[in-house]
Amino acid sequence: MDQRTSVRRTARAAAVALLVLATSAACTGDTGGVRGTPGAAGLRDPYFPKLGNGGYDVTHYDLVLDVDPAAHRLRGTATITARATQDLSAFDLDLAGLTVDSATVEGRPAAVNRTGHELTLRPAAEVEDRLREGGTFRTVVRYSGSPRTLTDPDGSREGWLRTADGSVALGEPTGSMTWFPGNNHPSDKATYDIAVTVPEGLTAVSNGEPVSRRTSGATTTYRWHTPEPMASYLATVAVGRYTTRTSRTADGIEVFTAADTTVAKESERILARIPEVVKWEAERFGPYPFTATGAIVDRPGDAGYALETQDRPFFPGPPDAGLLVHEMAHQWFGDSVTPESWRDMWLNEGFATYAEWLWAADKEGVPVRDSFDAAFEDDANWAFPPADPPGAKDISQAPVYGRGAMVVHELRRTMADDERFFALLRGWTRAHRHGNASTADFTAYAERTTGRDLTELWDTWLYGRSRPAPKD
Repeated sequence: MDQRTSVRRTARAAAVALLVLATSAACTGDTGGVRGTPGAAGLRDPYFPKLGNGGYDVTHYDLVLDVDPAAHRLRGTATITARATQDLSAFDLDLAGLTVDSATVEGRPAAVNRTGHELTLRPAAEVEDRLREGGTFRTVVRYSGSPRTLTDPDGSREGWLRTADGSVALGEPTGSMTWFPGNNHPSDKATYDIAVTVPEGLTAVSNGEPVSRRTSGATTTYRWHTPEPMASYLATVAVGRYTTRTSRTADGIEVFTAADTTVAKESERILARIPEVVKWEAERFGPYPFTATGAIVDRPGDAGYALETQDRPFFPGPPDAGLLVHEMAHQWFGDSVTPESWRDMWLNEGFATYAEWLWAADKEGVPVRDSFDAAFEDDANWAFPPADPPGAKDISQAPVYGRGAMVVHELRRTMADDERFFALLRGWTRAHRHGNASTADFTAYAERTTGRDLTELWDTWLYGRSRPAPKD
């Protein structure tokens, strides 16, 4: 994880300092004599306080999965490499529903306790030195069962979704814990290796770069590697009958697309535009932040929404150009520059929506002002301030998207200099590349870059609770 920014490290250290205060007194006795304190169960996210865990920072996940879609069964081994951020006597992982068959820390059996989705591991005393603050340790969890589908506070379905011919894992905001154990919060990003074994005739698609495909008997194993840091909610595995294509952009970025065989033909034209979209967005937002790109297209109805799964967005049916632009823009805003907490979702959705407005202006002759005015007149965008959704069910509602995009455009109008505005966007994605950032980080960055006090802009558009008078 040497690519993380200093801002990411500073924010993480501050969060850990707060969490240490919340942990209990040093554990003895039932921890096998390991000195230290337990890592906190939950990172106190404003909307999902029990998600994530304190006391450590994951650097790499190595997931080996055996998937049987017909039986709706999953068997997995997760090897998790992490760095202790305090002296640990125990620590938690997030895992929903699946049965833990065994767990080890540094090769020694660890005691396992389960409360809801909290999986508490108490390492053996022999590995105490590896759990000192700053030490690196490896945890192996073997698990199995029928993975769950979760219903979010807003009524949408996520986690492990059954599809017409297989399954797809979608993790925003909580669903990744239905198919692998981990530190399930966007503030802890890691690299990934994912190997998926499926019945012969099915394809398994995941994030990052395709490494290998090997058939043995009646099964085929697909291996994928993600070399850049990724938040757990952006990890995916899609299993089904796909038509796949591999190519490269003019800049050498690998493009891998997978479309369900029933929609492959009608998906060809829009998927062929991915290199064009990546090039267009790179000119506005800075260099493409990953070594691979592409898309996964399943059948309509397999899921109720598209999602910006890293490197390879997921679509339930062939997308139109605007939706493709939106999800690809998330590769900069959300996937590379990831929110520090779920309160910062407008930094994902507002910028991705603004990318749609820019595309419509450049490619379809629709001025950005027209898109802005339509959003301004939409009452749904004024239900609450984009930087302060009232609850977990609201983090993906209209104001986070439409009014979030209005914030971006108001900043552009205030600057009154497009060259400087787009330089600001490129500087933002460069400063926080592969890291995390909050709303406070962005507002401070914008004021520092413009040299202006933008309090009125933030108070009106980002935090204001009423619709302002229209401007000429």
